[in-house]
Amino acid sequence: MRIQLLSRVAMRRARVVLALAVLLTLAAGVASGVLADRLSSGGFDVPGSESMRQRALVERASGVSPGAGILVLVETPAGPRSPAARARVAAVVTALSREAIVARVRTPYQPGGGALVARGGDRVLVEARFGPSSDDARMRAAARVSTAVAPLPGVRVGGAAAIFQQITTMVREDLTRAELIALPLLFVLSLWVFRGLVAALVMPLMGGMVIALAFAAVGVINLVTTMSIFSANLIVAIGLGLAVDYSLLMITRFRLELGRGRDRAAALAETMRTSGVSVAYSALTVAAALAGLMVFPMNFLFSMGLGGLIVALLAGTASLVVLPAALWLLGPRINALAPGRWQRPAAAESSGGAWYRLSRAVLRRPLVTAVVTSAVLLVLATPVLKIHFIPIDSSVLPASADARAVSDIATREFPGGDGAPIGVAQVLPGAPAASARAARECARRMSHEDGVAAVTPPARDGGDVWSFAVMSRDASLSDASVGLVERLRDVRCDGDVLVGGVAADFIDQRAALARGLPLAVGIIALVTVAALFLMTGSVVLPLKAVVMNVLSIAATIGIVVWVFQEGHLAGLLHFDPAGGIGLTQPMLLGAVAFGLSTDYAVFLLSRIRELKLAGRTNDEAIAEGLQHTGRVITAAAILFAFAVGAFATSRVIVLKEIGLGTALAVLIDASIVRALLVPATMGVLGEANWWAPRLLRRLHDRVGVSDG
Repeated sequence: MRIQLLSRVAMRRARVVLALAVLLTLAAGVASGVLADRLSSGGFDVPGSESMRQRALVERASGVSPGAGILVLVETPAGPRSPAARARVAAVVTALSREAIVARVRTPYQPGGGALVARGGDRVLVEARFGPSSDDARMRAAARVSTAVAPLPGVRVGGAAAIFQQITTMVREDLTRAELIALPLLFVLSLWVFRGLVAALVMPLMGGMVIALAFAAVGVINLVTTMSIFSANLIVAIGLGLAVDYSLLMITRFRLELGRGRDRAAALAETMRTSGVSVAYSALTVAAALAGLMVFPMNFLFSMGLGGLIVALLAGTASLVVLPAALWLLGPRINALAPGRWQRPAAAESSGGAWYRLSRAVLRRPLVTAVVTSAVLLVLATPVLKIHFIPIDSSVLPASADARAVSDIATREFPGGDGAPIGVAQVLPGAPAASARAARECARRMSHEDGVAAVTPPARDGGDVWSFAVMSRDASLSDASVGLVERLRDVRCDGDVLVGGVAADFIDQRAALARGLPLAVGIIALVTVAALFLMTGSVVLPLKAVVMNVLSIAATIGIVVWVFQEGHLAGLLHFDPAGGIGLTQPMLLGAVAFGLSTDYAVFLLSRIRELKLAGRTNDEAIAEGLQHTGRVITAAAILFAFAVGAFATSRVIVLKEIGLGTALAVLIDASIVRALLVPATMGVLGEANWWAPRLLRRLHDRVGVSDG
């Protein structure tokens, strides 16, 4: 990597680089403010899956989407037939009818409307189904209906469109609140970590620039293909985290070189040659880890992967282009407004510090330390054995949210459940009479399956398409209903039969994730091993890093399962346990944690290699490498944990899981793994750490990080 070229650009064109960076950031800030609001909260469907094909087939044939898009709950304390109840229902129907994309409205007063009356008679439902339309259009319609019926007493809006609309609103509000919580805390901590006001100001400025540019990029991409609103949270977390990591690494090394008596040109060149290379490799590996999410067909994970890739590359670019220009202009003034005792440690790194002593203690009993720390991580991971996956539905919202309340009440009190039956579409070419008989026979066969409460009479949607609904005895997204869908798909009927609905969506999502997981893991592992090999020249260290990352991720997911699935700390974190973990969460947490763990591995291994090449023994290089990087990695992890941990205050449980899980991942990696497990395993392996086959050694000499 020609990092030295970037240092020369920083020195010769520093003011131009900074001026362009400011202009780009301002432009990106304006653009992102306009574009980011258009991000979607959907993206959990699997293109080409059976459930999506069933939905599209019914929509094309009938002009009406199956399942309730909007479900309005109306309180009727005087009874469903009372004048007050009829007046409220009429007002709701009026609000729904104003929406052009609403194709059908059902009320309790129409034929077959008995399922829309609660068993106690004190509540009724009004159901609206959409015509062919986008998820965003449906969410906007749900928001307008909610506003229109808000003045009506005892009326609440739910259904799929309202659920995702309320998730989107809460995510945006919680993102803003998390930033307001995190940024002041980060700045206060930065004053101590960066050892001075001027140095501490660099991190939030870098983070703000990276986040603004990433938001603008994702907003532009959203004009071409839908991007998930959740990618905004990932961009903020990763953007702040990498800004902390890279700024701290670069500034610490720059100050060290100044403290050794180098002038600012030599100090910057050495910083770029050492820490700059680490930043470059770190950015590439973090980007690759998050890009692994893009192999999954679900837009939610694709958006997360693409957003993470963009922000990682932007953070690396900013740290290698903009930050060196700032360091060049600041020179020794990087230590300005810092107490003298805070500046002195930057001048020289002691080889007898706390991290050195810890590493020496570990190296005295490396095998015991490695076994004990691995056992601790495995114990933390044990809840993974009981992991139970659940779909993204109203349960991710707080109990106080209208959409959550409507779903809970509908499931509990109405014979028709939450308006989400299992939909069956059947293509039956031929005479209408024969097709009708075949459709009725299929419905009869499915009605005999265990768990079926009722089956609606088949109806012709148009052309050769017939459809009917199967009512489960259990909640639409319960394990029992998921099992029922799997059995219904095995029922043999004439023609082409497609089974859809929300439970079918979950089954198809689960299958798609299982298919994509090996490829995603392979990409992440291969890129990580390749990058670490090019940096270290060893094949042992990259493979060992992958194994330790897996241990760290397993421990993190185990704790997340213990907290969110089993309900521990529910009172402290203010959530209602849903009895499981979101289906996409392990993949997302795994990719983010893997990338950040590799980030810290790069920092530590690059410094150990530098010391090894300088003539240190294996144990000395490990001990001094940990002394040089221990404070940087720990401080970066603490700052990052505060930044992303603020999302644990979100009202949406998905964000709570991401926030707490990612914060735990970096803290576990920076403490147990980097401080104990890495030096212990390197101590056990000794000189074997640096082994590579002769052919790969020659390859590294040609294209890897040079020894000079």
